[in-house]
Order: sequence, then C-alpha cells, then structure tokens
Amino acid sequence: MQFKIKDSGKLFKASFKEWVDKDPFRQSAIIAYYAIFGIPGLLVLIITLTGFFFSTEVVNQNILEQVSATMGADTAVQIKDMLEKANESKSTTMGSIIGIFVLLIGATGVFVELQTSLNIIWQVKVAPAKGIWPILKARLFSFGLILAIAFLLLISLVISTALAAMNELIVADLSSFMLTIFNVFNFIISLAVISILFALMFKILPDAKVKWNHVWLGSVLTGLLFTIGKTALAFYFSKAEPASVYGAAGSVILILLWVSYSCMILFFGAEFTAAYAKLYSGVVPPSEIAKVEKHSPLS
Repeated sequence: MQFKIKDSGKLFKASFKEWVDKDPFRQSAIIAYYAIFGIPGLLVLIITLTGFFFSTEVVNQNILEQVSATMGADTAVQIKDMLEKANESKSTTMGSIIGIFVLLIGATGVFVELQTSLNIIWQVKVAPAKGIWPILKARLFSFGLILAIAFLLLISLVISTALAAMNELIVADLSSFMLTIFNVFNFIISLAVISILFALMFKILPDAKVKWNHVWLGSVLTGLLFTIGKTALAFYFSKAEPASVYGAAGSVILILLWVSYSCMILFFGAEFTAAYAKLYSGVVPPSEIAKVEKHSPLS
C-alpha cells in the first residue's frame, strides 16, 4: 500500500505522540554520553577505510571542515587532537592490538546503543539466549554500518570534489539564477547521501523485520530535518556560544549537545517510519532472535 497525502496528519500525530512517550531527551543523552568515548574510534575507522581511496589528509580536512561549520573552530581543533592521539603508534605489538580493540569497541558501542533505542521504538526486545552470538551479531552489524558510513562518505567526497571543481570553472560564467540552481542540486545530493544513511540505520539496526519500502519516506524526512537542524544548530552555536561558560570543557559540551539534538531528530524519524509501517503493513514482527516487547496499534 502506497503513501497517501491524506494520512500525513495521522502519521505525524502518531509519530509525535510515540516520540514524546519514549522520552527522547533521556535516550539521546545516553547516546551522546557513549558518543564522547566512541567518536575517536569511529572517526579513525572511517578515515582509515576511506583513506584507501582518498588521501588521509583530504578525508581529515573534509571532516574537520564539517565539524568547524557546525560546532565552531575550537571544537574542530579538539576533534583533530582526538584523532592525533588515537592514531599515535603504540610501542609494542600487543599495545597496538589492544589499541585497535579499544577503538573497535568504542566505535561500535554508539551503534549498539542506537540499536537498543530503535528496538524500543519498534517495540521488540532481543530474546534471552546462551552464548555470545547476540553480542557478536550486534557488534558485527554495527561495524557493517560503519563500513556503510565510510562508503557514503567516500561517495560524498567524490561528489563534493567534482562539484567544487565544476563550481570553480563555471562560477564566472553563470548567472545568479543558475548558481542558485547549482546550489540546490548540491543540497539535493547531500540530502540523498544523508537519507540513505538513515535508511540503512532504520533497516539494519532494529531487531525487527523492517522492509525497505517502510524506511524510504521516513529516512528522507529525517534527512531533511537533520539538514535543517544542523544549519539551525550551527547558527545557534555561533550566536549564543553556549560552550563559552564551560571553559576548557566547552568543546565536549558542544559535542554532547550536537549528538543529543541529532539523536532526537533520528528518533522522531524512526517513530515516523514505525508509524508508516504499522499503518500500511500492520504490526512489523520481530527478527528471529527477538521477541515482541509491547504493541501499541496506530489509531
């Protein structure tokens, strides 16, 4: 069954109600806490993977520019220091192995917590089982998502590089109207990449049998809200400077705020996706390793 415009009000109403009931502020704060410890490992892994195709300096610069545009130059410096510390070579082979293991645990830990939060939204819970397979499965899925992020970042870098080159070549010859069209096209490409990332999260992470046709509308909505929210948050950070009162810890506070705010948008998009699936497909069953936690039919 396809989406109907007349159902928009019902979907947004159900999504907002469930979003509030699940206490997104608490859930996003938990993710933000884990993110502080996971960001160095996550960034190192992504940079290493994309570094096979682009130079490490180019990837680093791209990430730091994004951080600087959103959270300011000071936070970008802090992220750069994190990367340098995480990349420091260990004095022994065992030290290197332990360092890599710690990075993997930290990087995948954020997605494991995201999986737990998304399971709450889909009202499923992993069934108790003996052995470590469920834990390994969660970590493998999380690592797979990191690979997907690295791949999407690679695509984004290729497209951004191509668009930047085109912009330099044609900016002098284009009218203001055509430049606007060019910028809109750039925005659409960025939105598409972000939406695909959210679609992967909504499809892969929950322990529910979510279909691809369930996730696309919600992922595009989430990508749009995320893009708008990122711009609004960058404007707020630049004007209000909320980190200034925290001194040396200011950059950490900004990261916490940004991750928390982003997670609240992600959770709303996930609630919208769940509401869409329930409205058009009925109750979505849990996966083979999960069980139903609670059902709350869309009304």
